[in-house]
Amino acid sequence: MTALGTGFTRSRCWFRAHPPALDAALALAVLVTMVIGSFADPHGGPNGPTFGTRTPGVLSLVLMLLSSGALVFRRRRPLAVLAFTGVVTLAELVSGDPPAPVAMSAVIALYTVASRTDRPTTWRVGLLTMTGLTAAAMCFGDGPWYSQENLGIFAWTGIGASAGDAVRSRRAFVDAIRERAERAERTREEEARRRVAEERLRIARDLHDVVAHHIALVNVQAGVAAHVMDKRPDQAKEALAHVREASRSALNELRATVGLLRQSGDPEAPTEPAPGLGVLDQLLDTFRNAGLPVEVARPDRGVAAPLPAAVDLAAYRIIQEALTNVQKHAGAHAKAEVSVVCVGSSVEITVIDNGGGTRSADDRPRDGGGHGLTGMRERVTALGGTLTAGPRYGGGFRVHAILPFQVRTGEKTVENA
Repeated sequence: MTALGTGFTRSRCWFRAHPPALDAALALAVLVTMVIGSFADPHGGPNGPTFGTRTPGVLSLVLMLLSSGALVFRRRRPLAVLAFTGVVTLAELVSGDPPAPVAMSAVIALYTVASRTDRPTTWRVGLLTMTGLTAAAMCFGDGPWYSQENLGIFAWTGIGASAGDAVRSRRAFVDAIRERAERAERTREEEARRRVAEERLRIARDLHDVVAHHIALVNVQAGVAAHVMDKRPDQAKEALAHVREASRSALNELRATVGLLRQSGDPEAPTEPAPGLGVLDQLLDTFRNAGLPVEVARPDRGVAAPLPAAVDLAAYRIIQEALTNVQKHAGAHAKAEVSVVCVGSSVEITVIDNGGGTRSADDRPRDGGGHGLTGMRERVTALGGTLTAGPRYGGGFRVHAILPFQVRTGEKTVENA
């Protein structure tokens, strides 16, 4: 039984891969069935039909051969094959003696038209075929107009059209489900790629902020140590101590960032590696130790309530990056001012300096390129805020960011606590 089922499955797959061979096999089967049916006399005896009491004529054999042979082309030209088989069936009904079941080929052709066209075409062609063949059988048949042979032609043509329409509807339904599944799969893949890209961009921003800030401080303090090493060893030692502290802070933040990448499935793991405005004084002290005077409007007066984590982190990073740019590009005697205030439902961050330096509005020094303002804009845009940055009138540079308390990410909304 298993071998038989396997052979049937292989045959079905082969015929599906070779439609012309399937149509040829169907045409041969229809021809054999019609020839066998032509030897049957439905009224041959009192107990039902009899076989061998009549034989088909030459004309009937020719018509059966023509109508079955046309089914080989039923997939390529369904309407033409239906018209041809319908004409052959009409010819058989008019002149066939004894009658032969040539209408079987017209039924299969009508099924093919219904399964491969639309429903309006099926209704029009089906009604025309049913009406024409049934009327011809009633008008030219040997029996009365209400004989079972005439009603059988009407019934079988209707069944062929209905079966073909059902197959077409099922095929369209399956295709729609398959297309929907493929579209959903593409959407999931695009969403996964988008999230990967966003995560890579977020990690790149964090690494840039950590490295740029601390390396800039290390560079400044190392330069100071080298300058005063011979004449003022105590100041050199102090500068090297700041270098050590800045490098330790950089290592700690890098370790936190890498630790986040290694964590998976931990609901209590931190979602961001960097602190917020609660440790702003420590951040400003690192710049003051590097020789950059910084004045600040105290955040505990400007912001009365804790900020959402994403806003808190973005505010910290914006101040860090802006002051790093001041340290790098504003000049040796520059001063900076930082302001963090709450205005309505948003927090405003302003960082200004009075230096000239070599910086341009897009944060690119004349001797190279950078990503400072680009990263700040990306952070602010992701939170639905705005950022403006550019030279000040009379000298210096100004960075101004507005971050809303209500942050919308995906379908979730994070509000101010």
